[in-house]
Amino acid sequence: MNIETIRAFLEVAATGSFQQAAENLYITQSAMSARIKTLEELLNRQLFNRKRNGATLTSGGQAFYQYALSIVRTWEMARQEIALNEKFSTVVSIGVQLNHWKSTDAPWQQWMKDHAEDIATQVHSGYSDRLMSMLRGGLLDAAVLYEPQQNPELQIEKYVEERLILVSSEPRAVQRISVDGYVFVDWGKTFRTEHAHEFPDAITNQMTVGMAAVALNHILEQGGSGYFLERELTDLLQSETLFLVEGAPQISLPTYLAYYSGERLTPEVLKALEGLRYIRSL
Repeated sequence: MNIETIRAFLEVAATGSFQQAAENLYITQSAMSARIKTLEELLNRQLFNRKRNGATLTSGGQAFYQYALSIVRTWEMARQEIALNEKFSTVVSIGVQLNHWKSTDAPWQQWMKDHAEDIATQVHSGYSDRLMSMLRGGLLDAAVLYEPQQNPELQIEKYVEERLILVSSEPRAVQRISVDGYVFVDWGKTFRTEHAHEFPDAITNQMTVGMAAVALNHILEQGGSGYFLERELTDLLQSETLFLVEGAPQISLPTYLAYYSGERLTPEVLKALEGLRYIRSL
């Protein structure tokens, strides 16, 4: 048995799907099935009820679930603490959604340096589904993300309500149809739903980008328009490098802070959460 086999079990349990779990862990579905089969053979017990529409834990799988979480957590704690410099007491790892890295990483790291200098920090960036996978697998203590998946042990609180505005490299009024040069920035399911509601006739987007920074650089260099975080556009709007699209709807984008309660909520993690809550008001 190796730790990746345990991670595979936890991911299937969380997603209810061998296929989705394989995608989240960046392995093939056959590799995922092989890992679960190996684990079931080692435990001499079937762990999942395999159905056409997904997979659910058997009674054996439910019994093994808490042990699996404990194994992964213990391994990660051991791996991190062994690698620590002697001046640090422990390490705290957080995840930040890619499009919020700029506003979260540096201020949080500085807050931790000022208020918890004995704690080493790790910050991982990624899309929300990947961060959820890392959180479930014990690789993260907390994460700032979109649309977290519910879990009985997971604590979820509203973090920041962002505002997205439509800007363009040239002054123009809003149009409800597809516009040349428009870059669709994928801010997640909530944004996609609201965008479709506001622009029902803009069916096809010529360019779709997951990272806002990449989309913004493209517009600044090639021209065009797109939705971006209002608070990050102040200088560009004041200098008239970009223009607010007249009459365009603003779209709210909620972000969430997710973390585990219980034994994983150590004093060091609580300190890290304190820092995250502080910097959201900056």
